[in-house]
Amino acid sequence: MDEREDPIRIQKKKHKSLYLNPNLQIVFGVTLMAVLGVSSITPAFPVIIEDLGISTQSIGLLITVFTLPGIFLTPVLGALADRFGRKRILVPSMILFGLAGGACALVRDFQCLLVLRFFQGVGAASLGSLNITIVGDLFSGNERTTAMGYNASVLSVGTASYPAIGGVLATAGWHYPFFLPLAAVPLGLWVLFSLKNPEPEKEQDFKQYLHSAWKSIKKRQVVVLLIAISFTFVILYGSYLTYFPLLLSHKFKATPLVIGLLMSVMSLTTAVTSSQLGKLAKTFTKKNLIKAAYVLYGAALVIFPFIPSLWLLLIPTILFGLAHGVNIPSLQTRLAELAPMKYRAAFMSVNGMVLRLGQTLGPVLMGLVYVGWGIEGAICAGAGFSAAALLLLVFVE
Repeated sequence: MDEREDPIRIQKKKHKSLYLNPNLQIVFGVTLMAVLGVSSITPAFPVIIEDLGISTQSIGLLITVFTLPGIFLTPVLGALADRFGRKRILVPSMILFGLAGGACALVRDFQCLLVLRFFQGVGAASLGSLNITIVGDLFSGNERTTAMGYNASVLSVGTASYPAIGGVLATAGWHYPFFLPLAAVPLGLWVLFSLKNPEPEKEQDFKQYLHSAWKSIKKRQVVVLLIAISFTFVILYGSYLTYFPLLLSHKFKATPLVIGLLMSVMSLTTAVTSSQLGKLAKTFTKKNLIKAAYVLYGAALVIFPFIPSLWLLLIPTILFGLAHGVNIPSLQTRLAELAPMKYRAAFMSVNGMVLRLGQTLGPVLMGLVYVGWGIEGAICAGAGFSAAALLLLVFVE
């Protein structure tokens, strides 16, 4: 940890409850936008397939083109945030995300929709890394773990709410959920005028900065965590977000509203679990919490295709939510602990890059599995990635 990190902390203990910290509440707003781009539209996928006359395999492109820019842009934007400040990158990103996302609601052609989703993804590229970068800047120790847990809980409230909201809106028309990102524009202004965050000092020229940052990132411990994160998002965006709604629609004839509500159960479970991470971390090591999460992921994904009743799916859905509630904030906290402040945005942007890589590859890889083994195979394949992540953490980290 950078020794000069503590003197520049602001508003450290003004509030008895950490979640009341005004800067953390602004971060919560950014986090809610970071997860809006996918979870709000997935319940509309069956309707989009029907109305626009596209194939089931093609629907995953709405996720792929959105996440693709983040693979290349996230590390660049992270480095710029370390050099020029967090807000100078965050504010324009939120405005682009909001305007391009809102424009998606106005088109009725799948190709145009993909183009706008790409530009929305450009705006989204920095959101999921700079929010946790700022949390890492503002807090340390168990306070940081607690703040990461709260942030992950808010993220999960968003992913719980958005499928339900998107499902309700999609019953009136598949395009209505695409109006939701417009909320990012006023939120960007809130960040600009109200966020009070410390900024790293520039001590090195850019070439030296890149060399030092890369030297810190390529350590084995960091690399293993980054691979685990990418596998997590292959599972989430491939098996769960893309093919779980299709399983519900094809096997149980579920409506977009029912799909959204059932998916919200997972996110609510994640939210409750994440909010208790600070307490869990006092009893269990983060390493053991992360390993347990991958066991739960695998169990849920193997069970999903074999459940005979729609409402019995609540059991593996809750298991999946427990896993996600422990896994994501624990991984993020571990990375923040390993990152000096002057390189933290770079660390978290590489995290964002591999996260986006997992998001982008997930629908594609599971689409290939779908061709050979159907929807059930695409969901079960996620358990293989879970097992691979677990073995990596046990034998390599």
